[in-house]
Amino acid sequence: MSDPHVRAAAPVSRRQFLQAVGAAGTAAVGGPVILHATNKSGSKRPVVGTGEHTFEVYHDWGELPASIQYGNTHGVCEDAQGHIYVHHTVNATSERHDTMVVFDRAGRFVKSWGREFEGGAHGLHIRKEGGGEFLYLCDTKRAVVVKATTDGEVVWTLGYPKESPQYTLDADGKPATKYSPTNVAISPTGDVYVADGYGSSYITQYDQHGAFIRTFGGKGKDPGQLDCPHGLIVDERGSQPVLLVADRANRRLQTFSLDGKHLAFYEGTNAPCHFHTHNGLMVVPDLFARVTLIDRANAPILHLGDNGIDSWKELRTGPRTNFPVGKFVCPHSATFDHEGNIFVVEWVEVGRVTKLKKV
Repeated sequence: MSDPHVRAAAPVSRRQFLQAVGAAGTAAVGGPVILHATNKSGSKRPVVGTGEHTFEVYHDWGELPASIQYGNTHGVCEDAQGHIYVHHTVNATSERHDTMVVFDRAGRFVKSWGREFEGGAHGLHIRKEGGGEFLYLCDTKRAVVVKATTDGEVVWTLGYPKESPQYTLDADGKPATKYSPTNVAISPTGDVYVADGYGSSYITQYDQHGAFIRTFGGKGKDPGQLDCPHGLIVDERGSQPVLLVADRANRRLQTFSLDGKHLAFYEGTNAPCHFHTHNGLMVVPDLFARVTLIDRANAPILHLGDNGIDSWKELRTGPRTNFPVGKFVCPHSATFDHEGNIFVVEWVEVGRVTKLKKV
C-alpha cells in the first residue's frame, strides 16, 4: 500500500496494493486543528491500554497555524529539547507549503520548513551525532534520502542507488528499477539502511559518508525476502544489534544481521509501518487501525485504539469529524517522547496527530 501523493515520476508498488484491498475515495478538507480538543460529547477523554501501559488520548494535538493545512501526516520524532517534528505531504488547500512542522512539548508551534518535500514527505528519523542532532528524511516522490539539520539545512542527499547491481540503468543512463525509499535506520557505527518500500522491496546499506556497501532483500515471501519494507530500525535491545524490518505487505516483522542476513520472523501485526523504542518497550504503528506495543522478544503486549482491520477504507479520505474518538484510522508513524508518552501520526488526507499521554 502506498500514499496517494506518490506520482508517476517515482513509480511505486503501493497503488496496486491499494487496489487489491479496495481502497478508494477523494480527498476532503477538515477543520482547524485545536490543541487538546475534547471528544465529540465534550466528556472526559478516552483512555486506551491497561496497567502500566495506560494512556489518555489527545487527538489533533498541536497548535497548527491557520496558514498550514496537513496533508498525509507520515513521520514524527522528538529532539533532545522535547520538540516534536511532524512531516506531512501538505494539503491542496494549504496556504504555506512547508512539510516539516515543529512544536514545543506543550504543543505550541515553533517553526516550519521543507517545502521542497511537498507531496513526497515520508520517513523521518532523528539521531544525535557529536554535539548536534540531525534528521534523516525520505521523499517518496523524488526518490531521495536527505540528511539535514533540525533547521532544514541539507547535509547530503542520497538518490537512486546506481552503484548497486540490483538497481540498473537503461541505455540512456536513467533508472531502470523501481525505487521509492520510505524509511531509514542508522547503525551504532553510522551505517545508513534505506528501505525501498514503495519500489522494489530491497534494503540498501551505506556507510556514514554515503558510500555504497550492499543491497539485500527483494520482493518475495521467503526468508530474507520482503514485500514493502516500509519501516526499519537498528534494534539495540538485545545482546547484539539487529535490523528489524516492518515487512508490511507480508504482514510480519523480520530481523536481519547488520550485514543483511535473515535471522527471524515475528507475527502479531496486520500492516506494520515503523518502530520506536523506550526503556525496552517498542511501539509499532499498524496501518490497519491500531498501534501495537511489543516486548524485547518482539511479542505483542497489547493493541491500542484498535478500530478494526477494515475500518480505514471509508475513513481515511473523509472529513476529520468522522474520525473515531479514542481509536485510530491509519497509524503510519509513532514515537515515544522522553517521558514515555506516544505521538502517533496517521495516513489520512487531512492529517492527524494524536498524543497518548501516559497515565
